[in-house]
Amino acid sequence: MTQTISISFFRFDRWQDRLWAMSMMVAARAILPRVADIGFWKLCGSGAGVGFDVVPNPKVFAILATWPDAQTAQARTSSAGIFQRYVKHASETWTVFLNTTSVRGQWAGSAPFDVSGEHHAGPLAVLTRATIKTRNVLRFWQRVPDISAVIGDDPNVMFKIGIGEAPLLNQITFSVWPDAHSMAEFARRDGPHARAIRSVRDESWFKEELYARFTIVGDRGTWGGSSPLTQTERPA
Repeated sequence: MTQTISISFFRFDRWQDRLWAMSMMVAARAILPRVADIGFWKLCGSGAGVGFDVVPNPKVFAILATWPDAQTAQARTSSAGIFQRYVKHASETWTVFLNTTSVRGQWAGSAPFDVSGEHHAGPLAVLTRATIKTRNVLRFWQRVPDISAVIGDDPNVMFKIGIGEAPLLNQITFSVWPDAHSMAEFARRDGPHARAIRSVRDESWFKEELYARFTIVGDRGTWGGSSPLTQTERPA
């Protein structure tokens, strides 16, 4: 069996549904562990800006989970009661299914993703997760506006979002790229992003970090009216 990761994004337009989603950041922690076949999981809020932002976005929440195989991932994220409740309250939902092609680092002291194969031609996803050292929080968030602007302006990125488990200290970026070349070009390009990466390494900003790449094996739903995977052409 090949481990499959699901990331489900939910947009809540009505204020009643936003309140419900915020309450579930506590309540769902008792429910998700009881979902059949679920492995590692995380509930996440999101940032207001492109990439990530210190200001929370009350409209968008996410659930990340690992499953023993793709069939189980697709079945549970559509039929499990907790996922159905999220879909019922959400104005829009998009779930992307992933196989890990490379990973380094840890997440809360564990290694949640199993490398299951090589990347094939086509879109790929990248996830970065870090726990920021308390003494570096201010410097990190001072860099965020420039970094987010660069990510948002890149004509190749098909989807990007900043999510997190806890405000300020635990941050996750998730992005989808049309191919490995486009992603690598962005990572190598000099600018705020590259300078921030150098500072992270030189000054040891993070207490813990994880970097993973994935092959996209499927998706369900829409975001902004269509699947981000169909957005092969983006305005310059």
